[in-house]
Amino acid sequence: MIAIGTEPQDPTLDSADHWQRVMQGHAAANMVPVVASNRVGTEVLLDDNGQERQRITFYGRSFITNETGVIVKEAGKGGSRNGRDILVSDIITGENRATRAAWGLFRDRRPELYGILQTKDGSTHMR
Repeated sequence: MIAIGTEPQDPTLDSADHWQRVMQGHAAANMVPVVASNRVGTEVLLDDNGQERQRITFYGRSFITNETGVIVKEAGKGGSRNGRDILVSDIITGENRATRAAWGLFRDRRPELYGILQTKDGSTHMR
């Protein structure tokens, strides 16, 4: 589950569309469907004295993409951010695998070089 809402440092910012495009990009770049679920409503965080410290209004707008990033199901269509929709979509793994193979995205992978990416500092080889 993802919790994305108003930005506490500037409540006038609305990053909902940006968040959605980024998630669609993740789907397309990795050729995998993405299920992005988000909360709805407002959360008020209080300080030790019970005074409001921060307020976040969550966007809702959960969605499901196919492996190319196209949205196939979306909650809150029509601008509503308060719905409690349940989204269901079939993901056919065989078709997804075939699409990835056809696009050739993983053809030139070199997994033997990935070890360095799993280190904390990016320079120490794993043992």
